[in-house]
Amino acid sequence: MGYWDNRVAAKENLRIFEARTVWRRYADERDESNDTVTEEGCSRALDSVLINGLNSTNLLLLTGAGASFCVKNAEASKVTSKTAPSLKDLWSAVKTKVGDTRFAAVTAIIPRGATITEIEKLLTHCKLYIELYGETDDDGRAVAEFIKDAETAILTRTDFVDDETDLTAHQSVLRKMARRGVRKPRARVFTTNYDLSIEYAARRQRFIVIDGFSHTAPQVYDRSHFGLDIVRREGAKDAPDFLDSVFQLYKLHGSIDWRRTPTEIIRSRGGEGESVLIYPRDSKYQEAFEPPYLDMMAALQAALREPDTTIFIAGVSFNDSHIAQPIWAALESNMSFRMVVCDPAFLPEALIEDDPITIKDVDRPKNLFHQKLLDFAQFGDERLALVNGRFEDLAVALPDLVAETERERHALRMKALREATSGGEGASQP
Repeated sequence: MGYWDNRVAAKENLRIFEARTVWRRYADERDESNDTVTEEGCSRALDSVLINGLNSTNLLLLTGAGASFCVKNAEASKVTSKTAPSLKDLWSAVKTKVGDTRFAAVTAIIPRGATITEIEKLLTHCKLYIELYGETDDDGRAVAEFIKDAETAILTRTDFVDDETDLTAHQSVLRKMARRGVRKPRARVFTTNYDLSIEYAARRQRFIVIDGFSHTAPQVYDRSHFGLDIVRREGAKDAPDFLDSVFQLYKLHGSIDWRRTPTEIIRSRGGEGESVLIYPRDSKYQEAFEPPYLDMMAALQAALREPDTTIFIAGVSFNDSHIAQPIWAALESNMSFRMVVCDPAFLPEALIEDDPITIKDVDRPKNLFHQKLLDFAQFGDERLALVNGRFEDLAVALPDLVAETERERHALRMKALREATSGGEGASQP
């Protein structure tokens, strides 16, 4: 069923905010009796925004936890956790890992710990406790061990992607972004997620990811690798051909398959070294400016300042100021910068079917950055487009600018052949 299961992901789910303070439907309203348009939808406006964005000189995508909620695993999947976790899921995962007794003991040590109900806040208070009191007594050691086990639980819970995972939406977005003309700079994908949804989606389509790691074994991180590209060199030609379907990937908060050894960062799922992740807590801002996260943040800030740049944003909560502030600064200062924000949080689900929906019908967003964007959009700045929808809705709405390449068709044929010849009894044989 894929990401269509239980929720229809289609263009008709989308609404775009207009300067005259109306959230307009995607489709036209029609009078069925004479087949005439009675109220024009936003389909043409949204298509125009998305096409212009895909044709920008510099194309960026920023995703967060919301982009992974459409990822689905079959019941037969090898992974223990079937879906992308919410913060509530991470709270449960930590509690299960340490046990109720130990969990209660640690929250009793932390001042007002019993009143905390969010994992990010709890880990923040635990870190502050260690900073203030150290690990010299039983309480300090108990909190330190709790932090270690909590981080292990979070790492395990966010590892939910395998070879059987349905990544239809991710594959669609990458295909439409990475296949644009090779004469343009490579599309750049920034994500705060630890999971491997993007990497698996790229691998299935034989796309090439430039993510700062070497192409040797073991793969070693070096920021200079972001300056490299993939080309095809033929003896009869003086100049190399840039391969299509190549994009750059920046994981702003680390990845479940990054490990820090005493001398370097390598790609490895388990094994030696410690995980390279920025775990949920208030110190994310400070940690984001340490290597290798500093390289990722610097790349994002530099990309936002480039001329003729468009960024698509989906599944991002904007609760992290070190992510939100550079984006706002770009909107204020870069006049050739364009931004498309796709988020289902703009409109309550109960209002989705209403028409029209004006800004007076909707409570002010709880998220302050969302409110700033809405206030800005009301002045009619065409550089900003606000779309009420999910990541998977955006995946459907993005147009295909380039037809499927022969290399992609060949990969699909070979995949179908392998599935047909390895399907056991009844499978066709060559």
